[in-house]
Amino acid sequence: SFSQKFNIFVVRGFNLIWWKIMTKNVKLIKPGKKYLGGQGVTYKAGVSRNTAGSEKVCMNVLPIPPGVHSIPHIHKEIETIAYLLEGECTLFYGEKLEHHILVSKGEQIFIPENVPHTPYNQSKNECIWVVVHSSGDDQDELISMPELTKELDKYKSKSKVGAVKIKSKTSNILTRQNLQRKTE
Repeated sequence: SFSQKFNIFVVRGFNLIWWKIMTKNVKLIKPGKKYLGGQGVTYKAGVSRNTAGSEKVCMNVLPIPPGVHSIPHIHKEIETIAYLLEGECTLFYGEKLEHHILVSKGEQIFIPENVPHTPYNQSKNECIWVVVHSSGDDQDELISMPELTKELDKYKSKSKVGAVKIKSKTSNILTRQNLQRKTE
């Protein structure tokens, strides 16, 4: 009868769905693997297309020694979220890296797609980021912008940088911590 055929179809369909679920693999990524990214900094490899088969998201750990910054870059059509696990770090961003935000331990930052940026550790201690991209690999659609490195030179010699205020698209004013550092 029709109901018997329908029940067989549902059972077969359910089995097919169950089989697809069972063939997906949960992956544990253990620490130890490192790689030099196109950003000019060394990452501790995390979940990505290469390590886990992820296609829509990746996560890596980025330790940055004192005085080091990445090569300014954009991630074309890829969003970035970064959580600062340890230390503090300044994120420079904008067409000429004219904006900056001091990020402290425990804070997160969102970087929209196609925004030129570079994290710059201006402190005396290592900082450690956990970085997530909306792609299977953080090197996808990476466009280096080394010509912007010279824009950072003016911050190497200044002892103080004023407060940063950002006006969002929704007209909310976001006030970030002042970056007030004395050259020691």
